[in-house]
Amino acid sequence: MKTIHERLKEYRKILGLSQSYVAKQLGVARTTITAIESGQRNVLANELELFSNIYGISVDEILYGRKSEDVETKMFARAFSSLSENDKKEIMNLIDFKNKLKGMS
Repeated sequence: MKTIHERLKEYRKILGLSQSYVAKQLGVARTTITAIESGQRNVLANELELFSNIYGISVDEILYGRKSEDVETKMFARAFSSLSENDKKEIMNLIDFKNKLKGMS
C-alpha cells in the first residue's frame, strides 16, 4: 500500500503539476513539497485540505487511497478542463485515433 507522500507525488504527476506550482498554491517553499513527497516531512492537517482542493480529490483518497470514483479519471478531467480548445481537440482526435486502432485488431 502506498504512503501519503507517495500518493501526493503520484497525484501531482498525473495532473502534470510542478512542485513549484503546488508550493505556490499551498503558500510554502518548493523544498517543502519535496520534503513532503519524499517523506522527510509530515503533511499538516490544514495542508491536507489544500492538497485535496488542488488535486480535486478527497482527503480520504490522500490519507488512505480510498477512491470514491476512479482517481485517474477525475484527475484527467481536471487537467483536460484547463487545456485550450485547440489542445482539447488534439486530445480528442488522438483518443478517436487510438479507438479506431483498437477496432482494427
